[in-house]
Amino acid sequence: MNRLAVRLTLAIVGTTLLTVALVAVVANRAAGAEFRRYVAAGQMMTVGQDLADELAGYYQRTGSWSDVASVLDGMETGQGRGMGAMRGRGGMSALVLADASGEIIYDNQSGRAGGTLTRSERSSALPVMTTSGGVAGYLLLLPPGLAQLAPSEQAVLDRINLALAAAAALALLVGSLVGVVLARTLARPMVRVAGAAESLAAGDLSQRVPVEGALETQTLGRSFNSMAENLQQAEQLRRNLLADVAHELRTPLTVIQGNLQALLDGVYPLERAEIATIYDETRLLSRLVADLRELAQAEAGQLQLDLRPTDMIIVLRQTADSFTPFAEAKAVTLRANLTANLPDVMADPDRVGQIVRNLVSNGVRHAARGGVVAISARDTLADQKRSVRVEVSDDGPGIPPDQIAHVFDRFWRGDQSRARDTGGSGLGLAITRYLVEAHGGQIGVESDGLSGTVFWFTIPVTDGVTGGAKAASNR
Repeated sequence: MNRLAVRLTLAIVGTTLLTVALVAVVANRAAGAEFRRYVAAGQMMTVGQDLADELAGYYQRTGSWSDVASVLDGMETGQGRGMGAMRGRGGMSALVLADASGEIIYDNQSGRAGGTLTRSERSSALPVMTTSGGVAGYLLLLPPGLAQLAPSEQAVLDRINLALAAAAALALLVGSLVGVVLARTLARPMVRVAGAAESLAAGDLSQRVPVEGALETQTLGRSFNSMAENLQQAEQLRRNLLADVAHELRTPLTVIQGNLQALLDGVYPLERAEIATIYDETRLLSRLVADLRELAQAEAGQLQLDLRPTDMIIVLRQTADSFTPFAEAKAVTLRANLTANLPDVMADPDRVGQIVRNLVSNGVRHAARGGVVAISARDTLADQKRSVRVEVSDDGPGIPPDQIAHVFDRFWRGDQSRARDTGGSGLGLAITRYLVEAHGGQIGVESDGLSGTVFWFTIPVTDGVTGGAKAASNR
């Protein structure tokens, strides 16, 4: 009884039964009453014709209707041969007499004397004819109530009632069958969603339901499929993250453990160089843990941004100056091609500096020996939004087109251009992307896959992003 299909079936069948029963009762009563009135009206036609003949004789004798009211009143009190039939179960018949022009001369019930017959009354009235064939007046006789039926007439009414009952039973049967089919059709999509939800809760994230049925059930199906898709993607990302973290931590831990074991076994002497190697690996672990923490904060929208009007020229020059020694050590020339007319942006200077450092560090590591890494910035306008666009380019081996879409994925490394020996935890560009998006900007990469790569990002200017940047900082 708690199943939706059963409840819908009972509701539809119950409604159908109530409706059919109500219609059958009303139709039965209406048909019986109208049939009896029809029979009574037929009886009155005979009586009315006799009375019309009497009134015609009266008009022939007197030549007017001047004293006809007394004659008709006498009929109601028992005088005249049409009187008996004028009485019925409901009392005296309604009798209206009008002259040839339609003016009412006599009305025994509603007091309309002096008025005029309506068009429908005149069409249903019996004409009172003169001997010369003219119309002397109009007689309207209405039955007092329902007529007593003869056996043959009662048989006709019984057949009508039987036909109504059969129609009601057929309507109830058809309505019940349609109700069962309709209830199952309406309940089927929800039953499927419920079953898929149970499987989803049990861990089967591949569950999907067909989008079918009414608009509401289609919306429910699409929403469920979207939710299942997001859950499956989130679960896949979680597994990938765990696998990536385990892989990234295993390498330095293996090096540390192996070196320490070698020192304990006397394979390596306890010298400064060996301790320095172990220390370098601990620094790599520390940096990896710090990057993971920052990435987790970024993905959770919990990065704290100190937004204020910022001069990008100052930030870019400071970053270039701080990386000059690192670039020189790699035999790479670092150039800052900056103009002095850039508008201020609404940004966190420290976080923007982190973005630029990540991109410059990436460019210096991948640039060819003796190559150039260039930093440039310019004012841009896109989609009615004014921004400062910063570009960091290098002349390294480039990124293949099929790998560009994965550049900002965490722990992603391409071929040799992003191997571990170039440095980095594999999280820098992923963190950079989140930092740019937190400022309301965009980030991208351009490369022909042969030589050279350009990383770029935009930060909206002060007037265009004040509200959005503040919202991002408070997520």
